[in-house]
Amino acid sequence: MVSKTFDPTKFRNSLTKSITGMSAGFNDPTDWISTGNFALNYLLSGDFTKGIPLGKVSVFAGESGAGKSYIVSGNIVKYAQDQGIFVVLIDSENALDETWLQALKVDTDESKLLKLNMAMIDDVAKTVSTFMEDYKAMNEEDRPKVLFVVDSLGMLMSPTEMDQFQKGDMKGDFGRKAKALKALVTNCVNMFGSYNVGMCVTNHTYASQDMFDPDDKISGGSGFVYASSMVVAMKKLKLKVDADGNKTSQVHGIRAACKVMKTRYNKPFESVQVEIPYETGMDPYSGMFDLMDAKGLLEKKGNRYEYVMSTGEPILEFRKRWTGELLDKVMADLPAKEAQVAADEAEAERLAREAELAELDAQLVNTDDNLIEETTENG
Repeated sequence: MVSKTFDPTKFRNSLTKSITGMSAGFNDPTDWISTGNFALNYLLSGDFTKGIPLGKVSVFAGESGAGKSYIVSGNIVKYAQDQGIFVVLIDSENALDETWLQALKVDTDESKLLKLNMAMIDDVAKTVSTFMEDYKAMNEEDRPKVLFVVDSLGMLMSPTEMDQFQKGDMKGDFGRKAKALKALVTNCVNMFGSYNVGMCVTNHTYASQDMFDPDDKISGGSGFVYASSMVVAMKKLKLKVDADGNKTSQVHGIRAACKVMKTRYNKPFESVQVEIPYETGMDPYSGMFDLMDAKGLLEKKGNRYEYVMSTGEPILEFRKRWTGELLDKVMADLPAKEAQVAADEAEAERLAREAELAELDAQLVNTDDNLIEETTENG
């Protein structure tokens, strides 16, 4: 009897034909969109120029006025358009005015941006589903790169909420909204996976009542958080520093405290404070100095701070000078620096293991010598 060999290619083809909507193989992101801030990009992706990926769902959640819309509907949309990515902007708060978007350098022309005003979760789901049906029917070479932006997820309503409002009987939706949001995000993740289509949403947070877990909680349940690839929690702080870096009693803007709660491309739970002055808008280098300091890349020497390049060249400057060209130089050097640090740590670990093994060998030799001595004395 001749046994049949297992053919993985045939098995894969059989599965993909028989199970609708399934794809095989890896779908690593190939397109990334900057958040407009180098430090935040780095915390999310491990790269200063990469922010959020296409093919995934990213969430920016925070209290009112924390800068969510500024980063998502402003910066991310602008940088997506710069890369030729078409944006579908779904506004559930009726708050995104054309003049505001244009002030943030977003191109509002219909050839680059489709703005939709929606209030129902079901309508968003239908929009995405209809788009993906048409998208999959297109020839592969004709498929555009697309980013869906929902601002905000928390303001979308479930059919139960709408029905109760019309009846004037507001009992609550008994968790149906959380389930609907989870279903929306989960289905989007599965639909986008193997295509150059992504989604970035904003959401609201509320104060935690758990003394053992004080981080703010994201509204709408935790189900959709599990399906997201990136989750950033944002807090609003006052910016009381003027353009020259002097502390004042006046408020000149906001400091968006961003904590990466979840990312699949770098270490989670790291934070950065991004400054957004009212007059000039966000500086892309904002938060970079604090990030470098927190990572131990800077050594304070008197009133100045020193960074040692991977080549051994030191850069010593006052804090106010750490911007622009200097930070560009550090960002270009950092991959080599991190590789050098990793190699040094690996070598130190190897030497420690060798020393430990040598100590064990010495203990064994002493034990053998003692046994021989005892045997000789007893004999």
